[in-house]
Amino acid sequence: MVTKSLLSLNSAMDSHVERRMYHGAAAARAPLELLIRKLESIGPLSSAERDALRRLQTSLHHVNARQDVVREGERPNAITLVVQGLLCRYKIVADGKRQIMSFHIPGDLPDLPSLVIPVMDHSLCSLVASELAVIPRAALLDLLAEQPQLARLFWRDTLVDAAIFREWMVGIGRRSAFTRIAHLFCEMIVRMRAVGLSSDYTVELPLTQTDIADALGLSTVHVNRTLQELRGAGLIKYNRGTLAAIDWLGLRAAGEFEQNYLHEQKSAGD
Repeated sequence: MVTKSLLSLNSAMDSHVERRMYHGAAAARAPLELLIRKLESIGPLSSAERDALRRLQTSLHHVNARQDVVREGERPNAITLVVQGLLCRYKIVADGKRQIMSFHIPGDLPDLPSLVIPVMDHSLCSLVASELAVIPRAALLDLLAEQPQLARLFWRDTLVDAAIFREWMVGIGRRSAFTRIAHLFCEMIVRMRAVGLSSDYTVELPLTQTDIADALGLSTVHVNRTLQELRGAGLIKYNRGTLAAIDWLGLRAAGEFEQNYLHEQKSAGD
């Protein structure tokens, strides 16, 4: 059980979190280069906009696996950039069950909506040990006020998020377990390729069967059986958190996967 979120630790260190401040040194730019790469996967950036992003102040945090970063009901004073690892958005319903609503990879800003919606209506959690760069909310708002085209690109990022939500709703409501899981795997491969986390169809995706079940509205037994079917069909290898699409075209067909909803500036999965 998680007892503290990263937000509550911003002013006090404990054994779960390391914090280092960066103010423009070369090491500081690495997380922001990830953000630039992510934004350029969905739209163009000018050299001035890249430079403005690189000037953002960040603080780097290490979080353990299964630790809340921000909780439902909290008021974040910073925006989270995933540098390494894997995060998810989730809600807990009345009977204690978890619904995962999205997965977030390096380059993502999973709590970006809190720039304009101050109170979190869901929680954000690390699924594995992760590195996060935290950007002060006020600093990012100032930057977007100064750079209107950059603000449009951040807005586009939230619209792509909404498109992914819609696709997940279609999957949960109308697709079989086999198709849902194949579609999720295709989506994660394409997203990771778009930001340079893989150059082929093999990616690090350290999800448990429970994580997959909680994201796709399935039981863990059903997930286990379906993963065996995907392997048996010669579509994937999935072992120790590494996913390989052995038959990419076959996996796309199994998942009814058309990547237009990801609205990429450059193709990553053809």
